[in-house]
Amino acid sequence: MLQIRSMLHFSACIAILFLLIAKASANECTKLTATGNPEYPPYLFRENANSNKLIGANNEIIKLIAEKLNIEIEVIYSGPWSRAQKEVREGRIDLIAGAFFTIPRAQYMDYIYPALLTTKSVVWTNKNKPIVYSQKEDLINLRGITVINNSFGEAFDTFAKEKLTIASVPSLQQAFKMMNLGRADYLLYEQSPATAYISNWGIENQTTVVGPEISSEHLYLTLSHRSKCNTGILRGKLTKAIHELVSEGFAGSAFKAGHSLWQETSKVD
Repeated sequence: MLQIRSMLHFSACIAILFLLIAKASANECTKLTATGNPEYPPYLFRENANSNKLIGANNEIIKLIAEKLNIEIEVIYSGPWSRAQKEVREGRIDLIAGAFFTIPRAQYMDYIYPALLTTKSVVWTNKNKPIVYSQKEDLINLRGITVINNSFGEAFDTFAKEKLTIASVPSLQQAFKMMNLGRADYLLYEQSPATAYISNWGIENQTTVVGPEISSEHLYLTLSHRSKCNTGILRGKLTKAIHELVSEGFAGSAFKAGHSLWQETSKVD
């Protein structure tokens, strides 16, 4: 009788084990969604005006990560940068393909280390009404403008919140228009994306960069706290994949590919 009970107990344990394995397999994510700033060439931008797909250097890196993980990751357009962050915050989209680290953002998503790329932010001004700028304190008492929910790194964001007057608008193009119309004295944005758009819009003779960069920040892959795919196992796999890509020196080729894609896309548009 004791032997029969032991066999039944063993069989029950095996059955439970198989149920747990089956449940884990059912819950395993086979596809992830990612989004980001759609006005961010050559890092990230829409394939065309009507496309729901984002392409660029960051997307090239996501493709490599997906290959290493053997999982599908779709990088989609989800609206302006502020809306993209909201979609990830609410868990409707799993990942952001390139975000600066800030304390508020860390409250709703995990940062995957190491960083994907590095980018620098600068001060733009109207060539016809240039400002004098050599340090961040020079911006005090001037009117600034940028894009909604944009960040320039934790240190500068804190200084800006305490000392500067900066308006926010939905799009980069609107920000440049307002500055060139005299409604703002300067504009804050990353150098590479802004340069790409300025060339496309043909306003090189109206705007210029002044002074040193305000920040040089890392771009990270992030994973929403509310994503059903957010597990320690997945975070570990993402970290391993990115670490391998960093060791392989992927950054230069990804940036070059993103720049070429932007040139092709902007010609069509």
